[in-house]
Amino acid sequence: MRYSIIVPVYNRPKEIEELLESLCHQSFTDFEVIVVEDGSSEKSDTVCERYQARLDLHYHFKTNSGPGPSRNYGADHANGDYLIILDSDVIVPRDYLLTIDNELHANPTDAFGGPDRAHPSFTPVQKAINYAMTSFFTTGGIRGGKKKMDKFYPRSFNMGIRKSVFQQVGGFAPIRYGEDIDLSTRLFQAGCECRLFPEAYVYHKRRVKFSAFFRQVRHSGNARVMLKRKYPETFKLVHLLPTAFTLGCLLLVLACLLHLALSGGSPWALLWLSPILIYCLMVFTDSLLQNKSLKVALLSIHASFTQLFGYGIGFIESALGIKKG
Repeated sequence: MRYSIIVPVYNRPKEIEELLESLCHQSFTDFEVIVVEDGSSEKSDTVCERYQARLDLHYHFKTNSGPGPSRNYGADHANGDYLIILDSDVIVPRDYLLTIDNELHANPTDAFGGPDRAHPSFTPVQKAINYAMTSFFTTGGIRGGKKKMDKFYPRSFNMGIRKSVFQQVGGFAPIRYGEDIDLSTRLFQAGCECRLFPEAYVYHKRRVKFSAFFRQVRHSGNARVMLKRKYPETFKLVHLLPTAFTLGCLLLVLACLLHLALSGGSPWALLWLSPILIYCLMVFTDSLLQNKSLKVALLSIHASFTQLFGYGIGFIESALGIKKG
């Protein structure tokens, strides 16, 4: 067996069905699928049953422990030489596995990952959130890419790793957030190679509401502080950019309000907001060029501020030891 695709799932039967359907149409077929139900109340067992005849599919139900331990559980039951970790809310294009196999034959590596894109069927909000998570004007450069600002760390929504290497480093740590960066860090410490496969992309549905997206990136900010304390050598100044952006925007707004108060309402006070307006214009223009949609471009402004503020606030909370309610 060449590949074992491991998918943890929690209360997402509709999304796992879309992923399984896309896996049925792969041009490369030497793979198995291991779905690990992480104690869901809304189970996916009947969905998986419908795909038993079309895929080499193995369904497991376990008590809830989070995505990292669930992936480890799947790895323990895997038969493939390579483990491919996918989130349940992705859809894979037809040549996804073939692209990976070609890359590994041309230049073998210990671990790898691919980027994500927005599928044409995604809602405007999902497309805007996808823009915010991949754009140069947010943290797209930090997350890794061809012109990345930091070395590439495979992310668990689209990650591959040689099974023997996964076992060597002990798999995912039992933490709720940042578990993929933690694993990648241990891979680097063990002298393993991690590479980006630019064309091995997935369509990542992500969140469908900005409130849920905010919570997600807030947890990412929390996790970055935890990882800094655990692996101080991995922290880079670029990881402070969302926090600096958040504080900078707040200071500009406060300066504008103070200027208005002291000047008796002078319109010149609005000049303090010009850097924020310029940023909005850059995001709007870039998203419009990419998505060819005025609505998505406008929503991308909202999504970008949500992404940067959520991450920045999460980082500040953890750095100051503030407990969330």
